Amino acid sequence: MGALVGLLVGVGALLVWRGFTSVPAAPKPHHRSARLREELAQAGLSSVSPAQLVAAQLMVGAVTLLVVLVLTGSLSVAVAFTSFGVWLPRVLLRRLKHRRQVELREIWPEVVDSLISGVRAGLSLPEALSALGTRGPESLRGQFRQFGSDYRVTGKFNESLDRLKANLADSVGDRVCESLRVAREVGGTDLGRLLSTLSGFLRDDARTRGELIARQSWSVNAARMAVGAPWLVLLMLATQRETLEAYDTPTGSLILAVGGGVSVLAYRLMIRIGRLPADRRVLR
Repeated sequence: MGALVGLLVGVGALLVWRGFTSVPAAPKPHHRSARLREELAQAGLSSVSPAQLVAAQLMVGAVTLLVVLVLTGSLSVAVAFTSFGVWLPRVLLRRLKHRRQVELREIWPEVVDSLISGVRAGLSLPEALSALGTRGPESLRGQFRQFGSDYRVTGKFNESLDRLKANLADSVGDRVCESLRVAREVGGTDLGRLLSTLSGFLRDDARTRGELIARQSWSVNAARMAVGAPWLVLLMLATQRETLEAYDTPTGSLILAVGGGVSVLAYRLMIRIGRLPADRRVLR
């Protein structure tokens, strides 16, 4: 009996000691919320939280419902357009994300060229990166200024580089940052050659992808017109009382629901078929 009591006391003391000394694991963020936060960062909207985006979707949906309901007086037609209005902020977010990715793909070679100039002028890698906060492209100066501030405060290149990658939220930026990390750790005199090779590769990649996007744009625009045209016709027909009465019936509501589902399915299918392979952030 005494041995059992001693064992229980020892286990209890061990648990108390582990409770005071162990560091609790940070809770893992929800996958969907983390993905949405990354999309906001990739669109250049890091200051906007996922909750604010969802609130904007609900607000746009409510405004769409009220406006269409007042104009047409048909609840079924208003609900049909509200479903599109709810997704309007997400569509705008993806357009901003795509536009920013295209813009960054064009200016990354310029960033690497500036790094080459700084290194050849005798600057260290952290100094060359910090200098991009004043001499780099306008759209990326804020991120590089933040890197300079982090490095001056901590003096840790790798941690500051990780925060720079998180702020950039770009696949090309990940490759550039990891190339710089390897170059700093390995050292040597081939840094200028490495950066020159990287700059040429980025220019070739941007030129090839730009040509493919230009050829693809007509199919994307055709898909948007094919999906939007029937609903614009419906909005014009909704001004007639006979049309509204037809769509306010159960059969009319079912037709609107099926038509909306088919439109969304056809649009997503056409976009998926014609979409170019996206650069995944494998080096985040």
